[in-house]
Amino acid sequence: MARRLGETRQFAGIIGRDKKMLEIFDLIASLARSHAPVLIQGESGVGKELVAAAIHNEGPRAGRLFVPVNCGALPEGLLESELFGHVRGAFTGAIRDKKGRFELADGGTIFLDEIGDVSPAMQVKLLRVLQEGTFERVGSNLTLKVDARVISATNKDLREEIRAGRFREDLFYRLCVAPVHLPPLRERRGDIPLLIDHLLPRVAREAGRDGLAVSPAALDRMMDYDWPGNVRELHNALQFALVKCHGATIELSHLPPTIAQTRPATTLRARAPGKHAPTQTRRVRTRRVKLDVAGVRAALARARGRRVLAARALGVSRATFYRFLDAHAELKEVS
Repeated sequence: MARRLGETRQFAGIIGRDKKMLEIFDLIASLARSHAPVLIQGESGVGKELVAAAIHNEGPRAGRLFVPVNCGALPEGLLESELFGHVRGAFTGAIRDKKGRFELADGGTIFLDEIGDVSPAMQVKLLRVLQEGTFERVGSNLTLKVDARVISATNKDLREEIRAGRFREDLFYRLCVAPVHLPPLRERRGDIPLLIDHLLPRVAREAGRDGLAVSPAALDRMMDYDWPGNVRELHNALQFALVKCHGATIELSHLPPTIAQTRPATTLRARAPGKHAPTQTRRVRTRRVKLDVAGVRAALARARGRRVLAARALGVSRATFYRFLDAHAELKEVS
């Protein structure tokens, strides 16, 4: 199992070594052997489609099609035709019969992204497919039957949508037989260096460059940033950095302003003596500490495996601490 290995960095194309991601890897492997509908929940940019594809590719349906549909990108009329197909003459412009995504996914998997954006009328039609596996093409009375596994995803809280009357409760329970929650990048900061190592060579190749590295200062700032856009924003930040970087090393000044101007965790606001003295910002210099395996192991034990607290106790930046962990495999079981 992925968690037992402890050194897992990639599973089915997904990058991560954080405990939360290792649990996701194990869950993907279990779900791949099942045919139950899966609902993947998480913020925008966390990689929901990657997880859906991994569940498909690791299972018995891998030899058939994985068919993604962005339910939030199409108006209701077009979405119905896209999902269920149509017959010739069903509407203006329907010059021939067309299979829908459910038909194309027969024997495979259909991925309904942004399912929380589907209209109430379309929710009723989806409920029927999930219950009975049957539907009609637009403009046809012929009932078709399909065997398609349904994986859906949303960045909305569907229980809140149910309470607000915008999402059907019966459809929710049909979709959410097996829930998967993907953590945002800010909750697995230790994976940021791994993701950079994975993404930077790809971004560099696309730009016709190679041999690029990220400076310690830039990495520290990227570790401090909260990444509201998650992995997608990290990818975009590296693309931006390459536009500004003309050398072999991405520096702090090359990062997007929203990241470069983020106040680092080591910046403290100190009030000067006096009741009405102005607030001043001062940078506390991180003292140079030579890390050793025994000391890091002890710090992790005291912090009960919480790496951020261990790094803080040792007086080093998170980036330095994570690089040390990467270089010492014997510490992975502790962290």
